[in-house]
Order: sequence, then C-alpha cells, then structure tokens
Amino acid sequence: MDFISTIKMTVRNLLARKGRSFLTMLGIVIGVAGVIIIISLGAGAQSLVLGQVNKLGSNLLSVQPGKSDPKGPPAQVYGVVITTLVDEDATTLRSPSQVPHALAVNALVRGTATITWQNKSVDTNFFGTDSGYSGVMSFTMQKGQFMNPSDIDGSANVIVLGSTVSKELFDGTGVDPVGQVVKVRSASQTNVGGVPLRVVGVITPRGTAMFQDLDDQIFLPLSIAQGQLLGIHHLQAINIKVDSSEYIDQTIANVTSVLKQRHHILTDDDIDFTIRNQASALDMLNTITSALSLFLTSMAAIALFVGGIGILNIMLVTVAERTREIGLRKAVGATNGMIMKQFLLEAGTLTSIGGFIGIIIGVIISFLMAKLMQYLGFDWDFVISITSIILSVGVSILTGVIFGLYPSFKASRLDPIEALRYE
Repeated sequence: MDFISTIKMTVRNLLARKGRSFLTMLGIVIGVAGVIIIISLGAGAQSLVLGQVNKLGSNLLSVQPGKSDPKGPPAQVYGVVITTLVDEDATTLRSPSQVPHALAVNALVRGTATITWQNKSVDTNFFGTDSGYSGVMSFTMQKGQFMNPSDIDGSANVIVLGSTVSKELFDGTGVDPVGQVVKVRSASQTNVGGVPLRVVGVITPRGTAMFQDLDDQIFLPLSIAQGQLLGIHHLQAINIKVDSSEYIDQTIANVTSVLKQRHHILTDDDIDFTIRNQASALDMLNTITSALSLFLTSMAAIALFVGGIGILNIMLVTVAERTREIGLRKAVGATNGMIMKQFLLEAGTLTSIGGFIGIIIGVIISFLMAKLMQYLGFDWDFVISITSIILSVGVSILTGVIFGLYPSFKASRLDPIEALRYE
C-alpha cells in the first residue's frame, strides 16, 4: 500500500469516529492554545513593565529612609515611621562637588488629601516637593507653570494640579484653573477647613508609571506639606536623575559616601538609608514575570501530557476494536511496518490537527486579551513569538508520535490468525 492510500485510509478511519477523534484532540488543543496564550501574555506583561519604568526613566535613583534588603520591599512599607532623611540631605546631594553626575535632585513627602473648590471636592494623592521635581520627572505643562525656586524658598501657598484632578474640579465650569484658590485637607486635618492654595499650573496628561496614575496627583511646596498637612520634619524620599546610565554605579557610591558622612555612619551595618535603582527594579520585575510565565507554561505542558495520555488510551481502544481488520490486512500481505505506520499516522494526524487548531485559538485569545488590556489603559503589546508556535507544533506532533508508538507497535505485532478469530 502506497503512502497516499495510507493517508486516505487514515482520514477515513478518523472521520468514521468523529466524536472520539474530537475528544482525543481536545487535550492537545487546550495544551497548545495554553502555551501560545501564556507566552504571549508573558511578553505583553514584560512590555508593560518596561514601558512603566521607561516613563520614569532608567537613570533615576530613589533614596529612601531606613535600611532594607536591596531585593526586598522598602523599609517604609512595614508601617514604621523612619525619620533618617531630612531636607539638608537633599541640599547636600545637589552639590556638583559631592555628586557630580546628579542632573537634578528633588526632596519628597507624600500623602492623601481632599482638595476642594467651591462645592466640588476630590480625594487625591498629594506630593510635597521642590522645583527639582520638574528636572527629575520629564513632563510638560498644559497650563501655567510648575513651582519655581522662589515659591519653594518662600513657602508660597501655591499648588500644581494633575490633569485628572483639574478636570474633575473645573471641567464644565468655564473657569480657568490657573489663579483659582483651592483648599487642601489631609486625612489628619479632619477638624480644620484645609490649607488655601493658589493654582499656578496644570500638568499635561502623563498616564501611568510603575502602576501609579500620574494624573491623579497634586503638588505643593515641601515645607507646606511637611508642616501643615503631615506635621513632620523629615523626608520620605529623595529622587536623583543621573546624567548618563554609565554613571549610575558611581553616583550610588557618591550618594552613599555623602549620606554616611552626614549621618555619622562608620560601618555598612549601621546604614540608615536605601538607594533604589530603576534599572534594578526593571530587572527584578522581569525576573518575576519570567518565572510566572515559566510556571504557567509548565501547567500548559501538563495539559499536553494529559492530552497525550488520552491519545494513548484511545489508540489502544482503537487497536482492540480493529483487531479483525488488522488480522485481515496482514493475511493479505500487509507487513508489520505498514500496520505500525498506519496507526502512527493516525496518532500524528490527530495531534497535528489539534496543534493547528490550538495555535489558531491561542492567537485569537491572545489578541483579544491584548486589546482588552489596551482598552483598560495599559501599555500592553500584542506579541506572538514564532518560537512559541514552532514549539507548540513540535511538541504536539512529538506527543502524537510518543503516545501513539506503543499502540502502533502492539497492533503491528498481532498474529493474523489470532486476530481473525478475535470477537
């Protein structure tokens, strides 16, 4: 029997058992689609993380109070108030002689507050900072200007609004936000009316970065945020923009030396601050997403394995059902090799079709999920790796060959006389 005839017989046998063939392929379809979807989602997640970090800039360092594991969360997340960073630390770090490659430095405190204008109020995040913020974070002004050094030095009652806050307060009123006086009240100021501040600018929409809404924010002078909203005298962070990525390590060393000297620290064990590098954060997040993708891909591989077990069982049942047919074919001259080739071809055909369908389903679902994430506002790329498709096709065919091998071998070794007697 030639190869074409074998193919025709294989197709005829599979079509004769449509329901069984479909159920046999289902495990392969699910496994292959799972591999495609998971690899695509992993690539999309990594593009999201990369985009979030790039919005802040890879040349950004953040100095935070308290010592913590460089690979762990900042010390502040444990709810402990740490007061080791002060305004004078930021002032010293601005000195070119101390930190020569610091392009810009800004001191920072943060919190949540309610901002009110006339009868409208918005709950938002506030940042007490200085004029260095505009040099550290890249953005443009939609209206007005950002706080200037004289505003900061004179503790002027001024405020800059994020685009979302401005929209919620002033959209539909016909009033220009710049020049209006708003009141800001932090959570700890429940018994007062709030601090009156004059709007001097509105920032152009920036989207999200590091999964924070950059437009749902307001900015006011550092001293006002510290004294009138939070009642503190320390800093929660100092951000430093380095002029070139090649000087990141040198700048970290410079900052460490300056702060150790200022805080009278003699040994590394006594360090009371942590320096975070955005590039390191990117590497850590990419490691997490890669590990998660690997784990989920392993789950999809298990589905492929389960599909292979299904093929093994179905092919064994098929051999038993077609014992008389096998005996008849061998009686009229079919060789062991021909019988084995036919059953292997049936198993390979099932897994190949299942793999092809799985690829189509996987690509469609990956595309729809990417569009959904984009609709929700995430910078999510639709990525289909050629490697994942080749891997899926190869694994599905290999699954059919491996799990179809034993039934095919068993069928080829049937004695024709005993097979013809089989009831």
